[in-house]
Amino acid sequence: MMDDAFPGVSATPLVLIFTDLDGTLLDAETYSWEDAREAIALCRKRRVPVIPASSKTRAEIEVLRRQISLSGPFISENGGGIFFPMIPAEPPPPGAVPDEKLWKWPQGMSYQKLVPALEEIGSELGFTLLGFSHMPIDQIAELTGLDIPQARLAARREFDEPFVIRAPGNPDKTALRRAAEQRGLTITEGGRFFHLHATNNKGKAMEHIVSLFRQRHGNVISVALGDSPNDFPMLERADLPVLIRSKRDFPELIKRIPGLVTTREEGPKGWNEAVLHILESRSKQE
Repeated sequence: MMDDAFPGVSATPLVLIFTDLDGTLLDAETYSWEDAREAIALCRKRRVPVIPASSKTRAEIEVLRRQISLSGPFISENGGGIFFPMIPAEPPPPGAVPDEKLWKWPQGMSYQKLVPALEEIGSELGFTLLGFSHMPIDQIAELTGLDIPQARLAARREFDEPFVIRAPGNPDKTALRRAAEQRGLTITEGGRFFHLHATNNKGKAMEHIVSLFRQRHGNVISVALGDSPNDFPMLERADLPVLIRSKRDFPELIKRIPGLVTTREEGPKGWNEAVLHILESRSKQE
């Protein structure tokens, strides 16, 4: 990565790091974050919030937050839910409700409405759309590469229905997205699954969090890291967008996101590379 890849990083603003998980902070196959340990430690040392923004459920992200010792907010299920730790000196965002030890700020449609909507879309188009709601836990484990306890956490959906298309030939993705839009819904494509959800996305959720931090802390620089199309709304809105290299190419993104930087390495190695560079560049300017 070039030394001038991230111009304009100031010593004054608070840096917020928004990150996808699978294929980004986590290895796409092993789900390990070990290769990002150095950058995670530097974030912790400098008190830079690392904010997961994932298609994963709250239950899955909470386990990971404990493993990595993350204590800030996070975004679940493609922006369907935003969660904040309860801090006595800080009031919750308007519209947030207490949920166990967190403030829950819903942004998306409830899962109970998404499941029948996916069934309707499949029936209308003649596609077999197999969502998590109709998969046994062992099938979710097989498709995701998770073990059974992790697959149970993945099945605890609130705002997003992951699904696969079981249809002969090459299904018409445009027709699929159009059918969702007619219902006020959105279909996005992640690393392993399609996802049906409301018009929420990671980018909108990121904007809400950035706005809140600006109110509380003043100037903020947003960093976003991701590897899949469902990360693009987040990359488009970030001050410093980082595409984590993967097996897929997205040449159109350079025009769509002029400031985009692509890492040399894939997964957590690329994440480590990018975050260290950003924080070290900032340190030189302090």
